Amino acid sequence: MKQAIYSSRTADKFVVRLPDGMRERIADVARNHHRSMNSEIIARLEQSLIQEGSLGDDLNMRLDSPELSLHERELLQRFRQLSRRQQNALVALIAHDMEMAAEEATA
Repeated sequence: MKQAIYSSRTADKFVVRLPDGMRERIADVARNHHRSMNSEIIARLEQSLIQEGSLGDDLNMRLDSPELSLHERELLQRFRQLSRRQQNALVALIAHDMEMAAEEATA
């Protein structure tokens, strides 16, 4: 199977209208995770799709993505070794922690 190579020149582009204040919140979270806003948005979309079970084999092509750090690649490999039930539980836990952190940041 041929691996897909990510390129910002050939990547699909999509304009999103964000509600007031969301851009700044995304920028803050991305900065805390040491990622670009684009990488943060993609990571969260992937997380949501994984949680719903809607993201299939597409993730297998993303492991060599230049957007992933060595640490992120290792985490992704270990995540894939978990059962589907364990993956869903871990994603739900992380999502809950992120929601709690966002609520604390806005309080």
